[in-house]
Amino acid sequence: MIAHPDTLPRHGDAAADHVDTLAVHGGRDDFIALGVHAPPIDLSSTYPVPDLPAAIASIDAMVAGGTPTGSAIYSRLYNPTVARAESAIAALEGAQATVAFASGMAAYTAALLVARGRGNHVVAVRPLYGSADHLLASGMLGLEVTFTTPDGVADACRPDTALVLIETPANPTLHLVDIADVVRQAGGVPVMVDATFATPILLRPLEHGATLVLHSATKALAGHGDVLAGVLSTNDETWLAALRQVRLLTGSVLHPMAAYLLHRGLATLPLRVERAQSNATELAARLGAHEGVTAVHYPGLGDTDPRGVLGRELLGPGGTLAFELASDDPDAPARFLAALELITPAVSLGSTDTLIQHPASLTHRVVEDDVRRAHGITPTLMRLSVGVEHVDDIWRDLVRGLDAVASARRTVASAAPHHAMP
Repeated sequence: MIAHPDTLPRHGDAAADHVDTLAVHGGRDDFIALGVHAPPIDLSSTYPVPDLPAAIASIDAMVAGGTPTGSAIYSRLYNPTVARAESAIAALEGAQATVAFASGMAAYTAALLVARGRGNHVVAVRPLYGSADHLLASGMLGLEVTFTTPDGVADACRPDTALVLIETPANPTLHLVDIADVVRQAGGVPVMVDATFATPILLRPLEHGATLVLHSATKALAGHGDVLAGVLSTNDETWLAALRQVRLLTGSVLHPMAAYLLHRGLATLPLRVERAQSNATELAARLGAHEGVTAVHYPGLGDTDPRGVLGRELLGPGGTLAFELASDDPDAPARFLAALELITPAVSLGSTDTLIQHPASLTHRVVEDDVRRAHGITPTLMRLSVGVEHVDDIWRDLVRGLDAVASARRTVASAAPHHAMP
């Protein structure tokens, strides 16, 4: 079971406090007045402006980082379907507002662009999602980056530090970061938490002092593998306005059809998280007992939670885990993946079906090899995003992959030359 609080902060006019109910009803407060039961999809690219003075006031409000006071003018500036999804996610986060972007990396980039206007330096705690790490290390946005550990944030911060970036549970090692401690170390520097693995069902970083919480909504929030989206939620009005301005200027707006699918996916988010977590907990135990696995990384197991974050900030271990194959063969990950019949070998996570991928080859291939190894991303590490299938069927397929690796290992061993004793 997911251990979540009985109530959450109210948002807007929602007549519910429980997370399960908010997931279903968030962003739907005006449905009765509209006379609809399903969220409308507004695909308009432009909107009529019959009252020009009113339109001028509306566009001025949006350019300043607000919402329209009259006509929405143009869908790159504002779209009601996108706004509904944003409202629903803000309710789950206990946030003043959410800003939705075309992808998780678009949201990440927007946060860094806002930071760039405040200072020349950011601090990032590794490990991070590979593309986020690559963006930071590339220097593309003109920011100086100090990479550090969770305990090194205070020493890494400088007078010109504009943002501290953390990810918890971390991708792909599942290590947990103590948000409240990082916020304390950061002093007055804003902290952004990528909580994609946890979802708002298991972790609400704003409650622990973070200024921003980011999700690749492509993952569990939408939950069905058919959406690209990213969201940033905050209670800071200055950040909120600046993020909307970046989205307006860069055109990184979420498409309304994607927003509709994202909003629809939220209704089953608590159910999906609970089932995936139940499956993942069982699979982590079975993998840990299997001779073909040398290590399992999952919150609550081993060294993933040295500060006791689980139960204090993170309300459950979640539906993603990682494990290391017991093989020195560089082809072992490929053999494992090729043997699977049910589990989909693919990047991404949080879908209804189980996905597995090899981080060193895919999501973190753009990260330098020495950095990968230093942060536990070994050549045999596999990341498993557990779905809602029956756990025994998932396990049977994992054993099929592990058997393929073991069979190859035995074949190599038997083919090795044997020398008679003198």
